[in-house]
Amino acid sequence: MIFEIFTMYFAGGMKYYIIAGEASGDLHGSNLIKELKKLDDASDIRCWGGDLMQQAGAHLVKHYRDLAFMGFAEVVKNLGTILKNLKFCKKDILQFKPDALILIDYPGFNLRIARWAKQQGLKVIYYISPQVWAWKENRVKEMKIDIDKMIVIIPFEKEYFKNKWNWEVEYVGHPLAEETERHKSTRGGAKGTSISFADKPIIALLPGSRKQEIAKKLPVMLEASKFFPGYQFIIAEAPSVEDEFYRNFTKPYSNVSAVKNQTYNLLSQAKAALVTSGTATLETALFGVPEVVCYKGSTISYQIAKRVIKVKYISLVNLIMDRLVVKELIQNDLTVENLKHELHELLTNERRIAELKKDYAELKQILSEGGNASVKAARSIIHFLSK
Repeated sequence: MIFEIFTMYFAGGMKYYIIAGEASGDLHGSNLIKELKKLDDASDIRCWGGDLMQQAGAHLVKHYRDLAFMGFAEVVKNLGTILKNLKFCKKDILQFKPDALILIDYPGFNLRIARWAKQQGLKVIYYISPQVWAWKENRVKEMKIDIDKMIVIIPFEKEYFKNKWNWEVEYVGHPLAEETERHKSTRGGAKGTSISFADKPIIALLPGSRKQEIAKKLPVMLEASKFFPGYQFIIAEAPSVEDEFYRNFTKPYSNVSAVKNQTYNLLSQAKAALVTSGTATLETALFGVPEVVCYKGSTISYQIAKRVIKVKYISLVNLIMDRLVVKELIQNDLTVENLKHELHELLTNERRIAELKKDYAELKQILSEGGNASVKAARSIIHFLSK
């Protein structure tokens, strides 16, 4: 207790500059900001992120919807915008003069900022490590130089960095474990109005957060819905994408509707889900919903990714469990026929459903071992800066 008081005394009134470039980073960043504010209520926080980080008490400089470029081809196409954002970000950081720069995932942008910030003499903290174990491992050499403190949220990352790179990083647990539990315990903790569902059981569609990926995967998901007239298909819309964009795809389908800012409410009531690879696969599993993982990118982006990405799976569920727990339909395998077959299995194969529930329980236990991730991360950051 004395040590905590000592830490908070010397950390009071700190200035933090936080950068998150995606919806998941906005969520985790907002919870981190809340915990930093509890420990240091005089703190001044400036951020790149989204509505959640702004609501948590940070001054929002740039929204992640203006930063969302997906895939190799898309990044090359928007290189001019990315370079302008980097230049503006550096100028804004120098004007703000933070005590610490906190970077949340989003490696293409944040690792460049980290290298520059270290040269400026700034303290660089990385919360939620880039997935270097999947591709571009050599980035770790620079990361060790540029990053003063690394905080990881996936269990095997601590061992990976220690054994392969002789780098001591801190594991705090996965913030989604706490976030999903918080929702379950607060009778619908997601934002927005309550969902009004029909009597039909629900299939959740989570087609991603960027327009490029939605346009690739949602049409296949919607076509599969034709074969399940006894179910209601509900799309979890991305907060940064306008409703009209979805309506262009959904107009011909009578059993399809959509909700915004209601993903957790939707998952808490779904019988199954079709989910784009990424953080959403983990969220779906933590709600205990049987899922099919879907991925489809542009041909160029996929061919490049296939040659450089070294992991066995694309789903975080399978990666953490180190085995095939949820079915992955990737690129050419993501067809209406395959999706129809897999969804039928998840709805009718009792043995498969039971095995999946057992695996999900094990996954949840693994991710909860570190405790409350946001609390531990905030304490770790303040302790680090107070030394």
